[in-house]
Amino acid sequence: MEPTQALNIVRALAAGTDPATGEVFSPESPYQQPDVIRALGLAVTALQQAANAARKHQKLPAATGRPWTPEEDQALVAAFESGSTPKQLAAAHERTNGAVRSRLMKLGKLDVR
Repeated sequence: MEPTQALNIVRALAAGTDPATGEVFSPESPYQQPDVIRALGLAVTALQQAANAARKHQKLPAATGRPWTPEEDQALVAAFESGSTPKQLAAAHERTNGAVRSRLMKLGKLDVR
């Protein structure tokens, strides 16, 4: 099951409706109890946050968060000194633009703003 599908199901339950039929649950239904509604609301929030985090993670380059190796530092500096832009370096090293700029600053190749 996809997270978005789970989110839609839990939203429907939190709203007091059957996710399969759209029918409103009777007042005696457990889904109409205040504590259950609050718990489902928290579940909706958690699923939304998880979906947002997954979406954000999918957009990040593959090497995001990985430590820089000495070899990668050497290649980064050599390419930068040869005229490559931070954006080009980010694509080549599978890093974010910010990570490349930060690393170049740490290596003394870019001025700290």
